[in-house]
Amino acid sequence: MEQNIVDRRALSVSFMLMAIVFNVCLIASNLFETKLFMVGNIALTGGVIIFPVSYIINDCLVEVYGYRKARLVIWTGFVMNFFVVAMAQIVRILPAAPFWDGGPHFDYVFAMAPRVTLASMLAFLCGSTVNAWIMSRMKVASRGKRFSVRAIVSSVGGETVDSLIFFPIAFFGLGVKEMASLMVTQIVLKTLYEIIILPVTGIVVRKLKKYENMDTFDDRISYNPFKIFDI
Repeated sequence: MEQNIVDRRALSVSFMLMAIVFNVCLIASNLFETKLFMVGNIALTGGVIIFPVSYIINDCLVEVYGYRKARLVIWTGFVMNFFVVAMAQIVRILPAAPFWDGGPHFDYVFAMAPRVTLASMLAFLCGSTVNAWIMSRMKVASRGKRFSVRAIVSSVGGETVDSLIFFPIAFFGLGVKEMASLMVTQIVLKTLYEIIILPVTGIVVRKLKKYENMDTFDDRISYNPFKIFDI
């Protein structure tokens, strides 16, 4: 039974704010990917800093509002990311002012290869959807208990799918050993990031449930990822 006291079709201010932050984190993480930094002997992209936040918000959305509303936010993020990428390419081809010398720097940030862009968008869509599905199914199975375990397991599942799609497409031709190393490193670091911030996630979830007077259980719903407007 879905334990919603308010109309599940209503979109509250809290929900909309979380959806906005989710979209901002997704778009920003793609822009930050152009920055490389070192942690010991490991080279990482700037996207590692903020991208896991989208998975944390995904967990909060599923836990409080349910899979269907999380699915809507995931697709919104996908469309907004595509919009930013498309607009960036249009801006890139506009003739630069003769006195402006920032062209190479602008291109460096926004001249994303089509293959990398496709890999990033598909990986996000599939990984986030898997994350939401696992979180939802585990919540029903556990009757809402063990949030921390569910958050970690769903994140590992989502990050794994994300990496399995992104790296083979974006780095096609790279050796199997090197690609496997990159994938494992990304999955482990992003999951550790989420584990460290898990206490904050738990507090946010508890406050949201209390504020919204809502705790959604996804019994007998369709998990079809394309039923976007079924909320």
